[in-house]
Order: sequence, then C-alpha cells, then structure tokens
Amino acid sequence: MSDKPQSPAQKAVGDFAPKLAELTDDVLFGDVWSRAALSRRDRSLVTVASLVTSGSTEQLVSHLRLAKQNGLTEVELKEEIIHLAFYAGWPKAMSAIQVAKTVFAEDGAPS
Repeated sequence: MSDKPQSPAQKAVGDFAPKLAELTDDVLFGDVWSRAALSRRDRSLVTVASLVTSGSTEQLVSHLRLAKQNGLTEVELKEEIIHLAFYAGWPKAMSAIQVAKTVFAEDGAPS
C-alpha cells in the first residue's frame, strides 16, 4: 500500500473503476490540463461551461471549486452561468446556479 494520498478520482471511483481513475489522473489532469495553449483558468471556464450546458451538475461541484483555485471569482462564475442560461436553457442554468450557491457557501464570503 502506498503512502501517497489518493487523488479525487481515486477516492471517487478507484475501488470500482481503477482504470477510469488512472486515465483521469494521468491523461485528463496529467496531460490535457497541463498543456500550455490554454491557461488552467481558461480550461476551468470552458469546463464549467460544458458541464452547465450538458446538465452535469454532479461534476460541476468539484469543477467550481477547481475554477476558484484556478483564479476565477465567484462573480465571474455566476456571470458565466447567467450568460449560459440563454444558450444552454433556463432549467440547466437554474440547476447550475443552485449548485454554485451551495459550493460558494462552503467558503463564506464571495470573492
């Protein structure tokens, strides 16, 4: 057993689908997210938009947190969701804003 802490993917699905956790860690976050053509901030902006437009609110929780770590503010992320309401649909935006409200409440004051 390794003393190395588990990644979020390993914690989420590593015991059930270890290959998916490995691909998530090594390819998605190890390679794709590390490419220099887009900043991590920009990648977060794109990822949050994709999750909102697809209605993937379960994945949105961790990506909103990551987006804040990557330099996006709560104001910017709320504005992104508002903007997407007109492209992705009102119900998806309303669901996403509820997720954002919960995630941002974890941190206290808005940034």
